[in-house]
Amino acid sequence: MGVDYYSVLGITRNAGDSDIKKAYRKLALKYHPDKNKEPGAVEKFRHISEAYDVLSCAKKRATYDRYGEEGLKGGIPSENGGFTKGYVFHGNAEKVFRDFFGGSNPFADLLGENDIMSAFGGIHGRGRKKQDPAIERDLHLTLEEIFHGCTKKMKISRRVMNEDGHTSSIRDKILTINVRPGWKAGTKITFPQEGDQGPNNIPADIVFVVRDKPHVLYKRSENDLVYVAKIPLGKALIGCSIEVPTLDGRLLNIPINDIVHPKYKKTVPSEGMPSSKNPTQRGDMIIEFDIQFPDKLTPEKKQLIRQALLV
Repeated sequence: MGVDYYSVLGITRNAGDSDIKKAYRKLALKYHPDKNKEPGAVEKFRHISEAYDVLSCAKKRATYDRYGEEGLKGGIPSENGGFTKGYVFHGNAEKVFRDFFGGSNPFADLLGENDIMSAFGGIHGRGRKKQDPAIERDLHLTLEEIFHGCTKKMKISRRVMNEDGHTSSIRDKILTINVRPGWKAGTKITFPQEGDQGPNNIPADIVFVVRDKPHVLYKRSENDLVYVAKIPLGKALIGCSIEVPTLDGRLLNIPINDIVHPKYKKTVPSEGMPSSKNPTQRGDMIIEFDIQFPDKLTPEKKQLIRQALLV
């Protein structure tokens, strides 16, 4: 006949979902290897986990009830004339335990103090709750979003304890981040205890870390904005004006009266990013230059350049 999963959990065949959960909870706590050191406890714990894995799933339970363990694991006839894929227990009893309780050590909350001391060798305090390590996620922002400030809605999925206080499920939650103008890359925004819940743990903090998205025109250096202007060699020598679009939609006309050499930079004060501490204060715009040399020159133009430069 094969394994009788109902007998393993000590329940009848007409047991409901709550009965199955109650039976598993009781037996899993009794035979968990961290608590029960008797010979055969590990194997018993595995059988309990497999029985719960089957009976807690409506589809697997229905197949088992109709065809028994042989049909469940060997497959049953399908509509196309073949056989369905048989059930194979993954063998990870601890995973079943963690998924059920929402953590790997529920003893601190589900047992009395004397039981905790006994379960863990009498080591005082081992069953106390500890907070999970913080979970960091990148928050990629455009320079425009950081320049003006914005609101970002971030969806997270986390494990939440159900009303019965013993089982858990995965649910989504929206976290709102009010981005302040001028936030620098590396700025951290912390949402305390928004991580996975469990009966034996303090949820982890969720931490978002600001990252600058690459920009088509600018690079950011602290609160300064670096812009690279392309100008021909002739204008680099005799001067010119360049037009630079800003993050707030303006168009600056910048006169260049100096000779532009490869290391030359033009600073435009207070046209950079706002300060996160004082948005009325802004960094500078630093204009660097990419000098475009001609591909070739006619003999006449070369002669004119020799004369002009006294070469």
